[in-house]
Amino acid sequence: MKKISLLFCSLLILSTVAFAQSDKNKRKSPPATAEGKVGSAAITVNYSSPAVKGREIYGDLVPYDKIWRAGANEATTFETSKDIKVNGENLSAGKYALFVIPKANGKWTVIFNTEHKQWGAYKHDESKDALRLEAETINIDPVENLSYSIQKNQLYLDWSNMRMILKLK
Repeated sequence: MKKISLLFCSLLILSTVAFAQSDKNKRKSPPATAEGKVGSAAITVNYSSPAVKGREIYGDLVPYDKIWRAGANEATTFETSKDIKVNGENLSAGKYALFVIPKANGKWTVIFNTEHKQWGAYKHDESKDALRLEAETINIDPVENLSYSIQKNQLYLDWSNMRMILKLK
């Protein structure tokens, strides 16, 4: 009887831990959403928002010249309800994984990939890229938590001391 009780208690504890980990809001990098309109197109960016926590971000935690999920946990997703232009390039309505390749100097590469359900950027398949383009970056006052915002037909990715800018039309 003691073995059954011990087994039951162990399973109860394990299921509680598994349930708690499935609550995305309790993650160290909680989920966040940025929403906006570009003309008549509804734009939604879903991402996980890591914090700087005193770390060196670009060039260290997020290496230069390597593909990055542009957030934490699952790949960041970008969804548009209608066809739009991003930095002058056509992007069809749909949902995409949003990846970034940060550079030490110059423009960053931004990738919209049709395989939006993936963890991180570990299984990025270049053949499923719908659009690749270059994005401007500027230095900003430090921002603790990674955030996206849509303002005046622009998508901003702000984190640490950098802002990446995409022009939407």
